[in-house]
Formats: sequence, C-alpha cells, structure tokens
Amino acid sequence: MNLQFEELTGTDGARLGIATLDAEKSLNALSLPMILALQDRLDAWASDPQIVCVLLRGNGEKAFCAGGDVRALVEANRGKPGNVPPLAAQFFAAEYRLDYSLHTYPKPLICWGHGYVLGGGMGLLQGANIRVVTPSSRLAMPEINIGLFPDVGASWFLSRLPGKLGLFLGLTGSHINGRDALDLDLADRFLLDDQQEEMIDRLLQLNWQEQTAVQLNSLFKALQQEATGQLPPAQWLPRRQQIDEILDVADAPCAWNALKHQLHSQDALLAKAAKTLTEGCPLTAQLVWEQIQRARHMSLAQVFQMEYCMSLNCCRHPEFSEGVRARLIDKDHMPHWHWQDIATIPLAVVDAHFEKAWEGRHPLADLSGY
Repeated sequence: MNLQFEELTGTDGARLGIATLDAEKSLNALSLPMILALQDRLDAWASDPQIVCVLLRGNGEKAFCAGGDVRALVEANRGKPGNVPPLAAQFFAAEYRLDYSLHTYPKPLICWGHGYVLGGGMGLLQGANIRVVTPSSRLAMPEINIGLFPDVGASWFLSRLPGKLGLFLGLTGSHINGRDALDLDLADRFLLDDQQEEMIDRLLQLNWQEQTAVQLNSLFKALQQEATGQLPPAQWLPRRQQIDEILDVADAPCAWNALKHQLHSQDALLAKAAKTLTEGCPLTAQLVWEQIQRARHMSLAQVFQMEYCMSLNCCRHPEFSEGVRARLIDKDHMPHWHWQDIATIPLAVVDAHFEKAWEGRHPLADLSGY
C-alpha cells in the first residue's frame, strides 16, 4: 500500500512512531488505501502511551507528497458525467478526516516537508504542529491547473495569510520556498535535507518524562542554527504590497484581469504567476475567490465540511475531469474548459458547488467533536 511504519525506542524507553509515504514513482501521491492505513496507524499511536512523538515523512529525494491520486478519481467517473463516483465520496471524506485529525493530534507530530509539497501534501504538512521545510522544499496549491480548487484545508490556511497573498497563491498555484513558508507561517522550522537522521537521533535521546515542549524547542533551535545559512531569498512577502494592490478588486473576473495584466511584467515571478492563471481553469478561479471569502470566519471543521461539498460537486462538473485528462493522463497540456471566459460563468454554477451532493447527514458532521 506504499506506506512504511516503524517504531524506534529512545534512551528512556519512550518510542518514536515514524510513518513514511513510499510511492516514489508517483511522488508519494496519496491513494485511498494509503489514507485509510495512515489514519488507522495514527489513531493507534495516539492512544498508545509508549508512543511520545510521531514523524511523518516521504521517501525519495524529489517530494514529500505531490498530492492525491486524482487520476484514479477521474477514471472512476468516466462515462458518468453529472454523477459523484463512490470512490470520490470515500476518498475526500477520508482525506479531510485525516487532515483534521492531524490538526488536532494529541501528541507532538513532526512533518518533514522536503521537495514537492503539493495539494494533498500541503494538507498533511499544515496539520502537523512541527512543520519542517528544507532548501529543496517547493510548496504549492496548484489546483488551478486541473479544474479542482485548493482543498485539504486550504480555505483555512490561505484565508489567514497576510493581505491578498492567500488569494494570489490560490489563483496562481505559485511555488513557495522554505523562506516563504517561514515568512507566511506555513512552516515552523527550516532544516537541511541531510539533517533528518540527526533529528531522529536527537529525538531518541530526549527525556520525554518532563518539559517536553521546552526540550523540543531547544532541539529544533539548535538544528536550525546549522541550516539558516542556506535559507533561499524571500519571494512573496517582499511582493505583498504590490500583490495587495493588484488584487484590490471587487470580484473574481476583476482579479483574473488584474493578474492577466502581469503577463508581460518585468518581474519574472509575477509574469509566471499570471501565465499559470491564464492557462488555468476559469471556474477554479471563481471557486478560489468564493471559498476564501466564505472561510474567513469559519472554524476548521466547517472548512473541511465546506470543501467536501465543493469536491463532490467538482466531480459532477466537466472541468475537473478535463483538467486531469490534459495535465496528468494524456499530458497534452491543452485542456478544453467548458467555461473559457471567467466573466461568462453563471453565479448559480459557482453557488451550486457549495450545496450538498449526498443524502442525509454530512459525512464529516462529527469533525467538531474530535
């Protein structure tokens, strides 16, 4: 099932649980069996008094986790337009439940976010209470490319970024380096890619019987001192004022047009962001605008419940299937969007993505009781 679990015993007999995503060829993309198995093991470790800390990491040099296995979701829905495939209902419920349980985990949970941390990988990283990034880290919510929307709790963490940066990152799928992640409170520690084994060794030497938080803080401060010299230059916080001005607009079509004007900017980062947006899905841009507006005053549980509605409805509309086909299946990179002009998308279509697509009680109604 592309997962490895191990338990290491420290000097005082306390145990460290390590969960490793092990699907290197797919950049550790999350399948439904992987999500369910990870949930089961994390639940078991949470209730095991001998487990004092958990580490979540990914195998391979390229990525911690490049997202969910969306190809499987689209292939399950081929030939059934307008319907929600059972696999999608199961997948998104399980993934969001896992993400929520990470945010509320009762023990120290460390996530090592090296390489690509995209989509579903961001959902895992943002749930941890010690989020580690490295010089190789490239974080992003790139759903604009595939006709989905920034999910896995992105409504929560993007809406809480300074100014318009969350909206910008959701619209453009722009990459965030290790320095950006620290600047925007999307990471807690910056370590070198080759410091992971040293971190594990030092965790095993801690006295877990007292002042755990103080010891962990001292450990990571010491490790980070060795790494700070390799922090990359900041990309997005220095551009915050400019981005705030660009996106000081009334609605999603205005935001699209404002960013489109940056296509020929002398600022290469802004020009690249504009290019990604304008080649992306107009409906996704509408959804990004709306989800961030709605999420500002929501609880974390309410965010995941809203995103579950949105995900199932994306499976019912043609954009998600077409985006995945073009980007990940056929790889012709020429998606034929149903709505090619953002200004022509009926608001009723946008609103419909926030309506329930199942019978009875919300499958995630119990999240707030965790």
